[in-house]
Amino acid sequence: MNSEKVVFAFFVLLAAALNVGFVWGSIDDPGHHPAFELFAALVINLIATVLKLGDRSHLGSVLLATSLVADVLLVAAAVYWGIQSQVYGLGEASATIAKVVSLAAGALFANIASTVLLVIETASVRR
Repeated sequence: MNSEKVVFAFFVLLAAALNVGFVWGSIDDPGHHPAFELFAALVINLIATVLKLGDRSHLGSVLLATSLVADVLLVAAAVYWGIQSQVYGLGEASATIAKVVSLAAGALFANIASTVLLVIETASVRR
């Protein structure tokens, strides 16, 4: 068993799972979308991105691109939520939460694409 591949797959799948956990629920209900879960999804996505940097294959490039898309969207969601809560005091407003969840849902799409590519790559490897 290749421990490097295990760690890589672990972080890719954990990033997707945390993203699902944050997005799941009513889009405008602040109680369904805790800030710590968005933070955890962002941190794990950044770790997964760093792990993807060493792969020089074509599929590795696509995996890196999906990770970068997820990172950009999660950073945008966190920055937007931070600005709305610190500057305007609207951190728990339903419109703010809906926009943050929408950005995180875009990152979820990128994470799902990354997970599907990981499964395809794993299935195509011959022993």
